[in-house]
Amino acid sequence: MQVAPRTVVSIEYTLTDEDGGVIDTSNGGDPLSYVHGVGAIIPGLEAALDGRASGDRVAVTVEPSDGYGEHDPQLVQDVHRSQFPPDADLEVGMQFQASGPGGSRVVTVVGVEGDRITLDGNHPLAGTTLCFDVTVVAVRAASEQEIAHGHVHEPGGHEH
Repeated sequence: MQVAPRTVVSIEYTLTDEDGGVIDTSNGGDPLSYVHGVGAIIPGLEAALDGRASGDRVAVTVEPSDGYGEHDPQLVQDVHRSQFPPDADLEVGMQFQASGPGGSRVVTVVGVEGDRITLDGNHPLAGTTLCFDVTVVAVRAASEQEIAHGHVHEPGGHEH
């Protein structure tokens, strides 16, 4: 069976930056399983896997526009510490859910200077060119429940 919309795809992968630094890998763990065609993975990787079959190996470089997007400086802003609970011990790297006029998003604390806290609403990999080395482990038809939920119901996916 080939990778196509409404299939469950299981992949082993290593993701590196342009300098070869490993960002993420499935090595040592279960393959990643996802429903193809529902936006579960970044568009550039999904397009590269289209039409592949079990056993195929793919090396693909994904530009930011087909990954997590370009870094948007408008999503970086300073807020006053008083906007947080008084007992909050804020540190660079912390992430939390924030709500605003555009809805909710995950933000990362990227600076703490006195009462000024700098938050970044960009995905941590926004603006990064991503290099994937992927092996397709398995491809099968997705169940109607998996399609309706938009995720896989097995190890490597989501179990419930």
